[in-house]
Amino acid sequence: MKVVASKIFLDDMRFYAYHGVMEQEQRVGGEYSVSLIVEVDLTQAVQTDDVADTINYAELYVLVKREMAVPSRLLEHVAGRIGQCAMKEFERITTLTIRVTKLNPPMGADCKGASVELKMIR
Repeated sequence: MKVVASKIFLDDMRFYAYHGVMEQEQRVGGEYSVSLIVEVDLTQAVQTDDVADTINYAELYVLVKREMAVPSRLLEHVAGRIGQCAMKEFERITTLTIRVTKLNPPMGADCKGASVELKMIR
């Protein structure tokens, strides 16, 4: 048996962080959501039932948490850092889609959030 497509999802991870262009955002902080879609060949993990044959999503979470703790002005920069680190630390990843959402952004609009989404291919 061959798995023809496989993905790992980490949906709606929540963080309090200090990203933003405005000085108050950098000082007071705000709530953020991060979601990842990791494309990786999971054929071996399906057969072996061994975490060594997959991407450990707990380790992915730690990476995202670490990068969210580093202040940036732009969501694009945050998403790019997370994506670059994930691709570097997990060589099995073939494609990574990352969405970073600033919940309740300070722009005078009634919306759930403002997001940036990047798709990176090895």
